Amino acid sequence: MQKRLTKEEALDLIKNADLKELGKMASARKKELHPKGITTFVVDRNINYTNICWVDCKFCAFYRHEKDADAYVLTFDEIDAKIDELLEIGGTQILFQGGVHPKLKIEWYEDLVEHIHTKYPEITIHGFSSIEIDFIAKVSRISVEEVLERLKVKGLASIPGAGAEILSDKVRDIIAPKKIDSEVWIDIHRKAHKLGIMSTATMMYGTVESDEDIIDHFEMVRKLQDETGGFRAFIMWSFQGQNTELLRLIPDMDKPSSNRYLRLLAVARLYLDNVPNIQSSWVTQGAYIGQMALRFGANDLGSTMMEENVVSSAGAAYSMAKEEMVALIKDIGEIPAVRNTAYETLEKFA
Repeated sequence: MQKRLTKEEALDLIKNADLKELGKMASARKKELHPKGITTFVVDRNINYTNICWVDCKFCAFYRHEKDADAYVLTFDEIDAKIDELLEIGGTQILFQGGVHPKLKIEWYEDLVEHIHTKYPEITIHGFSSIEIDFIAKVSRISVEEVLERLKVKGLASIPGAGAEILSDKVRDIIAPKKIDSEVWIDIHRKAHKLGIMSTATMMYGTVESDEDIIDHFEMVRKLQDETGGFRAFIMWSFQGQNTELLRLIPDMDKPSSNRYLRLLAVARLYLDNVPNIQSSWVTQGAYIGQMALRFGANDLGSTMMEENVVSSAGAAYSMAKEEMVALIKDIGEIPAVRNTAYETLEKFA
């Protein structure tokens, strides 16, 4: 086995490595993990079941309070209509997350998951961030384990990594002071993994964190993966500041460059040696850098993103059709393939 990258080595790569050399190193590691040259993506839809949220993250432009005129909770019929549209284009997964609603309890979520799983058994439900799960437990006065167990019984397949932002409490205390602490985020994923619920790990950078904070974030993900093996993928994106309170509070905050994105992505691929898949964030970076990320360690283009509301609320408005994803992957000499939530290949494009 290769010698593991240390925190000090990773920090040196972020600060000092030549970008092209870093890309070569990450590509070599990617090839070791994915020797067949297949780059995957999933046909899915983001369904934000509510925009009502009490957490008030300063970096978010999506949330509303209950009394706001444009606050909503989708009806089951509205959700069904969205899933019907997804099925028409061959979709297999819904990414289900919302604001942290102050009043919805476990029974509402059980009814929702059971309804979808029963009516659409072919659709995988990848849903509910650790922040949502933690609050469902609190408002329902039950344990996190019970929330996860009950939702799994009803048909929840896996959980997304949303809400990680940067796993440093000094950063979280500034950008999302009401959110759960880093260790709680990790522990909820640990509990999910131990129940057989797989998940993804994420990182949102570009606010007030340091390079050291980023390495600490990588380390927490790698350490839990050593323990449980429950992370299927790592997904990283840059802060999208438009319309957010954080940008109003710190108006001279630098927008993270494409160079910075590719640098951090490559170091993530090298450091997270036990996480099989790294996803490119074309949603925040655009198609060109999304494609370039495949030369910096990413082996997955993520989702065709039939619907996305959270990032677009903050000013990122990229979209991509299945045909464009196939063309981008072919353009760099790799084999495009549609996958499911478990990263199993469903269809290859020669």
